[in-house]
Amino acid sequence: MINTMEQFGRNAGRIWEMLDACGPLSESQLMEFTSLRSYEFYVAVGWLARENKIVKDDTLYRLDETNLTFEIGGNAGKIWNALRAQREADIPYISKLTQMKMSDAYCALGWLARENKIQMKAVEENNIK
Repeated sequence: MINTMEQFGRNAGRIWEMLDACGPLSESQLMEFTSLRSYEFYVAVGWLARENKIVKDDTLYRLDETNLTFEIGGNAGKIWNALRAQREADIPYISKLTQMKMSDAYCALGWLARENKIQMKAVEENNIK
């Protein structure tokens, strides 16, 4: 059985492979071509951003040195600081606590997952916006 963190890495690999094969793609194209659910996509983007491998230009993603460090890395820092005193929290609570959109929270969690700073149990998709 594949653990959650390993699956996050595999999903990031699926996005990387698709961008490598096709060039720049939109969020919806990437989700369609990789068959990732929205939360899986956002976590994978955060993972790839932490690896300095993905760029977002307007509505398209492509491979290159990331331009998402300030946005996703900054949000990861907010989540890290907000959760330091807690043992567990679910995604809706994290989103509310940090006052960020669910999609941004998932990206930031992907960043933190790549750094091995968090452990995640089963992830459920929650009205991502």
